[in-house]
Amino acid sequence: EMSSGAADLRQRKKQNCTESDKMAPEERNKENSKLGRSPKYLLIQRFAKLFFGCLAAVTSGMMYAVYLSTYHERKFWFSSRQELEREITFQGDSAIYYSFYKELLKAPSFERGVYELTHNNKTISLKTINAVQQMTLYPELIASVLYQASGSEEVIEPVYFYIGIVFGLQGIYVTALFVTSWVMSGTWLAGMLTVAWFIINRTDTTRIDYSIPSRENWALPYFACQVAALTGYLKKNLNCSAEKFCYLLVNASTYTFMMMWEYSHYLLFVQAVSLFLLDSFALAQTEKVHEVYRIYLFSLIVGYLLQFENSALLVSPLLSLVVALMLSKSLQMNMKKSTFVSRLLKIMYVYLVLTVAVTLNFLLKMLIPHKENEHLLKFIEVKLGLNTTKNFTMNWLLCQESLQAPSQDFFLRLTQSSLLPFYILVLIICLFSVTQVIFRRICGEPLKETVKLEDGRIGERPEIVYHVIHTILLGCLAMCLEGMKYLWTPYVCMLAAFGVCSPELWMTLFKWLRLKAVHPILLALILSMAVPTIIGFSLWKEFFPRIMTELTELQEFYDPDTVELMTWIKRQAPVAAVFAGSPQLMGVIKLCTGWMVSSLPLYNDDDLLKRNENIYQIYSKRSAEDIYKILTSYKANFLVIEDSICNEVGPERGCRVKDLLDIANGHVVCEEGDNYAYSKYGRFCHEIKMNYSPYVNYFTRVYWNRSYFVYRINTVISFQS
Repeated sequence: EMSSGAADLRQRKKQNCTESDKMAPEERNKENSKLGRSPKYLLIQRFAKLFFGCLAAVTSGMMYAVYLSTYHERKFWFSSRQELEREITFQGDSAIYYSFYKELLKAPSFERGVYELTHNNKTISLKTINAVQQMTLYPELIASVLYQASGSEEVIEPVYFYIGIVFGLQGIYVTALFVTSWVMSGTWLAGMLTVAWFIINRTDTTRIDYSIPSRENWALPYFACQVAALTGYLKKNLNCSAEKFCYLLVNASTYTFMMMWEYSHYLLFVQAVSLFLLDSFALAQTEKVHEVYRIYLFSLIVGYLLQFENSALLVSPLLSLVVALMLSKSLQMNMKKSTFVSRLLKIMYVYLVLTVAVTLNFLLKMLIPHKENEHLLKFIEVKLGLNTTKNFTMNWLLCQESLQAPSQDFFLRLTQSSLLPFYILVLIICLFSVTQVIFRRICGEPLKETVKLEDGRIGERPEIVYHVIHTILLGCLAMCLEGMKYLWTPYVCMLAAFGVCSPELWMTLFKWLRLKAVHPILLALILSMAVPTIIGFSLWKEFFPRIMTELTELQEFYDPDTVELMTWIKRQAPVAAVFAGSPQLMGVIKLCTGWMVSSLPLYNDDDLLKRNENIYQIYSKRSAEDIYKILTSYKANFLVIEDSICNEVGPERGCRVKDLLDIANGHVVCEEGDNYAYSKYGRFCHEIKMNYSPYVNYFTRVYWNRSYFVYRINTVISFQS
């Protein structure tokens, strides 16, 4: 039964670093003598394969990093721009992250810079924040230390050093995907195909083009390294040194990943669920899986301490699940194997773990005060249709493209590059094979110690089962939220490339088809080389010219109105001035001028979300007095109105900022598809441009261009009509 199978797996785990290491050389020598090969010949062959595979992996990563750097230069003309024009290319939250990197470099010492960030009162008016904790600024801390410690001040400008690190990490990301596919398939041809698909589908695999400093661009390369190491760690018959190396790499990359991204524990939770299902069906060595759980627990504890006692980690579903799994395991171990209770506990194992995890998470949220990420739960409720709301912030989030269901164009792009059809083929074969294996385990058939090519049982390899479950879970998330495609699509590339390059997968298919005309092993070996070669040539012919066109075509990103605005602020505005406006623009103002702002484009703090909603009222149908009271409550001295928001013409009428504000303020009533507006005031951003009372009593226009209107908020008010 499955309980005895799990015991067998634990026993094999204990023997892995002793008997298997001793027996493997003897068995290999016997096989080599039968084939007429000497151990020396085999050693040279393996070394050559490893050397050229590693060379191809590293070269792929380096070439991708160079490609990103070249494309970025062609797109923004970075080398020919002034510093202000370069900084304007960082938009929204990216501008905030880079501004803190600049502040660290300007600080008299690193220690002083860190202190000022953890006690920051020069960014948001009337608010002191721990920017390191709230914005996860560990990447900027590391980048600033490396820049100063390496003596790069005289060699390279700070902005080039910063984006160079990010591009280098993307190279590591691609290398890790290469290695994962290589480890799974046994051929580095799969790694090459993975990289090709990743680059061709770059629009759907990475957000590096739009937001270089974003947390995911810093964090996901470490997660890819963790997945590569975990893939090796889960393999059967792994020698001791390789297993220890994989274990240490999983440990280091998991902790680093958790420190780089505030939402990392959610992604690790999805991975933990995959491992839980893998262990529940007794398809992997239980001890290995629980070692990974211990790594999660260690990373959460250390992360909690080093992230200034971040309560979000204590109430995370990952911690609750890991603790529940460990408690359930201890209950199982304390039961005798032959008792009825033990058998019943095994059957109810999944139910027990889920019940304990949900109960524990509920208790932790009741006992531990926390505010982080509460808006995520409210968003999920509205997204799933469990609740409705007129709240501006919730509706604004629901209107964001990344938080909507993926469009048909997404699937069309994946199909045109042949990625989606091959992924579906590989997934179906692996799923059927895994289902067969699970059925055999339920019937009491033990797993084979070693799975040979002629067996055609790819579903018995634990690392394959893990990736199948993991990619299905990520795929389900990607079908709900388009932004999740950046987590799913890279592993679609990896799994599809592994499948078409794996003789085992083709052999599994041929076993079902019961081929007799052609020797199935020979055909599987031929197809595992021929199919990826044909795919590679077709991709080269169709997409390589497009990629070269991207690198040779000169694009121009220039925003003269924003440059003029920033120049005016630096020359004319008082140093102690506080600016108010849309959060995205405030991030750019903070970066380019250093002036204090009243809001930021950050969505992990309830107070900042409320601020953003209040200041967005400048685009609503509110009175001049109401807007004046809101702005002065945040000590704002200048107001910046963007014509692009005030006169926004969006594809979806109900998703424009002014529409969302009208709904939240009750200025629009929807009845049978018709909208009825009522407000005794006109839209503030329109009315203020007319320069009549009472608007001129509260605000004085001091600067304008085609895109921006800047008003000084009067301290002495004249109420003359």
